[in-house]
Amino acid sequence: MLKLILTVTLLTSIVGASSTKKDKIAQESLKQQMKKEQKYAKEQTFYTEDNYDFKGAEVNPESVKMIKPLEVNDMDMDDVYD
Repeated sequence: MLKLILTVTLLTSIVGASSTKKDKIAQESLKQQMKKEQKYAKEQTFYTEDNYDFKGAEVNPESVKMIKPLEVNDMDMDDVYD
């Protein structure tokens, strides 16, 4: 009878310990996933166009007129493929 009680107690503690391990692993996994979700939410707010000031990136048409056109170097590539 004592062996039976000890066996049941031992098995119960082993099952309880394994479920506790599983709970800890699940909690860690959940924390990691929550961190990923927070990072994703932060990135999504970063990528929205409302957060940008595009006026600083506009090109002044007067400054474009001052750019010299590139000289075209006419290359004959016929001999390369012979």
